[in-house]
Amino acid sequence: MSMHPCPSSTRPMVENMADEVNAQVPALRLDALAAAASAQKRGLPPVHTWNPPYCSDIGLKIARDGTWSYQGSPIGRPALVRLFSTILRRESEGYRLVTPVEKVAVEVEDAPFLAIDMRQEGDPAGDRLVFLTNVGDEVAAGPDHPLRFETDPSGGLKPYILIRDDLWALLSRALVYDLVELAQSRSRDGQSEIGVSSQGQFFVMDSAAQGPDAC
Repeated sequence: MSMHPCPSSTRPMVENMADEVNAQVPALRLDALAAAASAQKRGLPPVHTWNPPYCSDIGLKIARDGTWSYQGSPIGRPALVRLFSTILRRESEGYRLVTPVEKVAVEVEDAPFLAIDMRQEGDPAGDRLVFLTNVGDEVAAGPDHPLRFETDPSGGLKPYILIRDDLWALLSRALVYDLVELAQSRSRDGQSEIGVSSQGQFFVMDSAAQGPDAC
């Protein structure tokens, strides 16, 4: 992959990001991105239309619990983390923070987002399971936002929900227990399946979902 030097304003960006109180990122043009976000559907900038050069890995990381950090120091400004989350893109080489003029690498430990809340809503077509992420995204599980289930190394259940554009949210441990409580059994082709329903979709869990102790 070819690498281009970042704009000169990236150096103050890098130096200031570690400061939780005074973090400013002039190279990312936060004012312009915030204005663009307000004009976009779902409040998101059009990152899919931007094709800037790749600059470098500057030490951005998203931990398994959803915490963003810069060179090991947590980024403590929620508004800044929220804005960063709206310009995150997954590419074949990995996750990238993208602006109209540059993109930098982001190391993601598990999933880029964490689902921290879930509620059930009534719907003419059936119940809806609505999830809220740690960065403020809210989606209802269904055809556009499927749930998927993996098994962690200890054999426990790891559910994820698609937020957008191949960016997934890992469900918090508390939500795993809540989801297991909603699990239903159905028969398909003579076999029993365990899963949850939302917006007319049935999402099959791993067999480990038969009880909270399996989590």
